[in-house]
Amino acid sequence: MKNLRNEFPIIGQYTYLNTAATGLLSETVFDYRQDQNLDMLTQASMFRDQKSNLYAEVREALAHFYKAEANKVALVPSFSFGFNSLLEGLPKDAKILLLKGDYPSINLPIEARNFDISYAEIDENLEMNISAAVKEHQPDVFMFSVVQYVSGIKIDLDFIKELKKNNPKLLIVGDGTQFFGSEVFNFENSGFDILGASAYKWLNAGFGNAFFLFKEEVVERVYPKAIGFGSNIGKYKQEENTLIGKFEPGHLDTSNLGSIKAALKLQSDIGVEAIEQQVNKLKILAKAEFEKLKLLEEKVVKRKAHSSIFNIKGNAELFNFLNNNAVICSQRGNGIRVSFHYYNTEEDLEKLLSLLQKFRG
Repeated sequence: MKNLRNEFPIIGQYTYLNTAATGLLSETVFDYRQDQNLDMLTQASMFRDQKSNLYAEVREALAHFYKAEANKVALVPSFSFGFNSLLEGLPKDAKILLLKGDYPSINLPIEARNFDISYAEIDENLEMNISAAVKEHQPDVFMFSVVQYVSGIKIDLDFIKELKKNNPKLLIVGDGTQFFGSEVFNFENSGFDILGASAYKWLNAGFGNAFFLFKEEVVERVYPKAIGFGSNIGKYKQEENTLIGKFEPGHLDTSNLGSIKAALKLQSDIGVEAIEQQVNKLKILAKAEFEKLKLLEEKVVKRKAHSSIFNIKGNAELFNFLNNNAVICSQRGNGIRVSFHYYNTEEDLEKLLSLLQKFRG
């Protein structure tokens, strides 16, 4: 992995282990946004006319990157915006399976509506729990985070593929906000029917942008009610009442959404495989070291595969100690969450481990 300090200046000042909260903004994306804003400042409506193909370009970049169909890529300002639109398009009496304790942006809007809701437990037997819940409750829809935001537990993607194969009528909807940007992924060959994400974390695209990928059959099962002037304008939305148009009723922000394309290009230039290798190396090393220090929950220790997000045992005193020593992390649940991305190094992990030992005395 090449030296990334020029691309991410903050890593020269801090040991940044907080991508799970906010991904670093790259110089590439920053420059793109600056150029967009300058053009808007000096060109006004001419700028808008010149950028008429931008949204199609962002869809095509996402479709190419994640092996999806460009005409089934919706662009939205945040995951929550798109997710609530999606929920409004489901039958009011839909039976929905959730994970107990999943990310609030998933569970809260579902629980605020009158769906028939059931739950599966998040523990070392996550996939078995889901299979049992599907068999018992026969849900219409299963909605969940690919990676859990507190524990870092990652669902087995092969399991999701098998789950869809065995339950073809089950609509499988994932939140990939803590997933997209960390590894190679093929949406078309996955078990997901719908997969959305905000792009400000592991994709490092800054705030104000998100996207949803859809399979073809979703068109016949989801009927969002939102509509506006932007719903039928632009490439891939020539026909009235397109699915993606229902997620895009108004004007979209060219700077924010165009940042996705700039961020994807940076990942392509670095190499998605190289990014995945670096993340995998760091998460394997970190998990082994944290296990030695008995810092992880038993449900995490017992799982074979894990993400690069870890919740280590620690209180506010340890959190403040790490922050005071330029280690940026988050307090989540009953511990301290640290997360490793491709711009992190083994030296970052070594510094964290050294500080943990020093704190313990």
